[in-house]
Amino acid sequence: MTTWVTPSIERIRPYQPGTPIEEVARRLGVRAPPEIIKLASNENPLGPSPLAIAAAQAELARVHRYPESESPLLRSALAEHLGVGAEEIVVGNGSNELLELLIRTFCSGDQRVVFAEPSFVVYRLACLAHGVPFTEVALDGYTHDLPAMARAVSPGTRLVFIANPNNPTGTHVGRKALNAFLDAIPPDVMVVLDEAYAEYAEAPDYPDGLEFRQQRPNTIVVRTFSKIYGLAGLRLGYAVMPRELAGYVNRVRAPFNVSSIAQAAGVAALRDREHVERSRSLNSTEKAFMQQRLAEMGLSVVPSQANFMLVNVARPAAGVYEALLSHGVIVRALPPLPSMLRISLGTRAENERCLAALQAVLG
Repeated sequence: MTTWVTPSIERIRPYQPGTPIEEVARRLGVRAPPEIIKLASNENPLGPSPLAIAAAQAELARVHRYPESESPLLRSALAEHLGVGAEEIVVGNGSNELLELLIRTFCSGDQRVVFAEPSFVVYRLACLAHGVPFTEVALDGYTHDLPAMARAVSPGTRLVFIANPNNPTGTHVGRKALNAFLDAIPPDVMVVLDEAYAEYAEAPDYPDGLEFRQQRPNTIVVRTFSKIYGLAGLRLGYAVMPRELAGYVNRVRAPFNVSSIAQAAGVAALRDREHVERSRSLNSTEKAFMQQRLAEMGLSVVPSQANFMLVNVARPAAGVYEALLSHGVIVRALPPLPSMLRISLGTRAENERCLAALQAVLG
């Protein structure tokens, strides 16, 4: 039998996104919302900023032109927002592209990557896709085991990924622990802080990854517009790194990788601080509500700093997930955590409906 691909490609199992609303509607023979709610993909239930929608609509009249390949207006807006240089920012087609670009740019077959397990599955997929060896370090009580990750770093290690807060657990590593970890890592290792959910974090010791750039210049911070900014469908992310490293990534990055619509929406979204604050406030309120109600149902919840929570249903979660679909409620079952459901935080009405369905399924 002909082998068409490398062994690492054979090991890849395609990424399984949250079940689309439309698929469940077809299965149940009903219309889409309000009959079906989706709490599976950690999306902002308030949607995007009205300013971002208006900017995207205005840009539609110019989509016959290629976008500016360097995303200058967006990078300038991000530089002002973050207090960094525009030349230190690389914009991507979602943060996923940037994570893969870092592996493609800086790793080869003899350079390793270290990350936690379970954590964001794209780290593993990108390594396999490019034939880069990796070491997975088990979580310690649903949280990154930073001392164990430091021990896993070998002379051949080039990149370490830390999702903070972590997906799918919602846990975080604090400033003191992260500072000690960075001090323990050799200076030629790049540490990538994947902060997709940073804007939702409320813990007093949650660290802004940009704080460590002076202490450790080759720290790379990756963030996204898909979560609190509500632009998941436009695929927009960015990374902050030293100018020299950004230059190398830009050599590998595809031209026109970010659409003009996404660029315009991103600039507008950064201006709408009120929308961000409303989204953060809603998340905080609904997280407390869900934690209390789930505890009243006798279910344990992993403390979360993100816009989702990991719930132990004390039975095979895959069956509970399927049963919830019949109630028109989409959540997420996770194979590495067989008794856990990941439930995104929605509006109060969505969360109450999820709780009612969960109560009906669990009995």
